[in-house]
Amino acid sequence: QVQLVEAGGGLVQAGGSLRLSCAASGGTFRRYTMAWFRQTPGKEREFAAAISMAGLSTYYADSVKGRFTISRDNAKHTLYLQLNNLIPEDTDVYYCAARLETTAQAMGVTPELIPYWGQGTQVTVSS
Repeated sequence: QVQLVEAGGGLVQAGGSLRLSCAASGGTFRRYTMAWFRQTPGKEREFAAAISMAGLSTYYADSVKGRFTISRDNAKHTLYLQLNNLIPEDTDVYYCAARLETTAQAMGVTPELIPYWGQGTQVTVSS
């Protein structure tokens, strides 16, 4: 069983950048497909980006494509999300998620099958 802890959230002005990280422990990190989701209170959790076990394949939601970049360092057991050109609509709690040995696309298509979630980190973008 893997435990996930996000970090790196904060307050940033529109047009700015942030880098989120997600440290994994308790499992074989390289066997997990990883993803980032985001959620506004009162709304459903929204898929943002996913990355395959070896990091060779990525999958993005249209709303973040071209602005966000997901990456991973299997040696450090860490997942990243680079957020560029932020807009106020990106204000959300960002969660990392893990599922054993699946595809990046599956993380976005069937999020109900993801068993492991972090506690979230708040990103606030001011206009």
